[in-house]
Amino acid sequence: MKKILIFSLVYYPRFIGGAEVAVKEITDRILPAEISFDMVTLRKSALKSERLGNINVYRVGFGWQAGDNVFLSRFKIYKYLFPFFALFKAILLHRKNRYDAVWSIMANYAGFGALFFKLFHPKIPFVLTLQEGDPISYIKRRVGIFYPLFKMIFTRADRIQTISNYLADWAKDMGANATAVTVIPNGVSVKNFQFSIFNFQRIFKYQCLNLEDARRKVRRQLGFSNEDVVLVTVSRLVEKNAIANLIESLQYLPRQVKLLIIGTGVLEGNLKLKVANLKLEERVHFAGFIAHEKLPTYLWASDIFVRPSLSEGMGNSFIEAMASGLPVIATQVGGIVDFLRDGETGLFCEVGNPKSIAQKIEKLIKDSESRQYIVENASGMVKDKYDWSLIAKRMKEEVFCNLFIPD
Repeated sequence: MKKILIFSLVYYPRFIGGAEVAVKEITDRILPAEISFDMVTLRKSALKSERLGNINVYRVGFGWQAGDNVFLSRFKIYKYLFPFFALFKAILLHRKNRYDAVWSIMANYAGFGALFFKLFHPKIPFVLTLQEGDPISYIKRRVGIFYPLFKMIFTRADRIQTISNYLADWAKDMGANATAVTVIPNGVSVKNFQFSIFNFQRIFKYQCLNLEDARRKVRRQLGFSNEDVVLVTVSRLVEKNAIANLIESLQYLPRQVKLLIIGTGVLEGNLKLKVANLKLEERVHFAGFIAHEKLPTYLWASDIFVRPSLSEGMGNSFIEAMASGLPVIATQVGGIVDFLRDGETGLFCEVGNPKSIAQKIEKLIKDSESRQYIVENASGMVKDKYDWSLIAKRMKEEVFCNLFIPD
């Protein structure tokens, strides 16, 4: 049995984003008898350690119990200290467990922690996973004077796994050895996102006469009628996801077109103010945070998935929407181009253009034949290439196992 220590700035249960979902889905599908996983992550709760799935999670820093506002303000401070907390904990854990490799989730503060450990233990292989969705220019600007040290995260990594070709190109630009870079995308639990009575009853725990009955119940709970066309977006409410453009697009669409926004973020207040200023309160529903295991039912209750991103490393939510049987509208940026082919597996709208978003929505509403063609192509692609079982197998064989084989 091999042992891998994961460095991740945040993890379940407090933070659940695309990267955290990926780590859990991959490690849950690798037998502990083959590879065991420990993790060092930032502490928020009183629990210093616990087992989550197939990972022994060790939390570092100062735990505290407080409301979200206090938590977020302290998080901004503690994340800067995380590389040092993580390094100290990793050294202690390594003395006990003798790890065969370390694995950093993103080139952020976790990347610095893994890099520092690598400098202490140069013979232990270092895997870097890139899941970043922010614009590369923004990331470089944020690093500032630490850029030379930041670049070492890429040059000292023995293997780099990226979720898109866009991020693979970034890794090479940062000095990574091209032969060390492997593109393995994020995935989706296809069986859990398939539109079925079994899945509805599994998640919501009530009996349904048929699929349409189940769908109507969810729509009714959200305040939508059966005649409404429900657009849905699942994302952090931050600038890069351009939810403001999506809200503005409703001005160019019929009144029966409604919008369901799932997610939270720093722009939530501004977006609600925009909705009020545009007098769209009756057409926009903010659902807030939805647990990932309940997300499929909200997708099944919707009609079209839209996220007009300004930048995107890949975007798990697009793949999950495709697996749910929704047509997808997106922008031609970052890693999206790896899986979305215009007119075949989705539609591209223009970046920063609400009218363009509205035009693509109208096309899917009016052209049922094109819509069905897109849904079938996208669904087939996800089953063939993006199921988490396939992704976990590739991670084990193409990334982890290669670390343990001498050159």
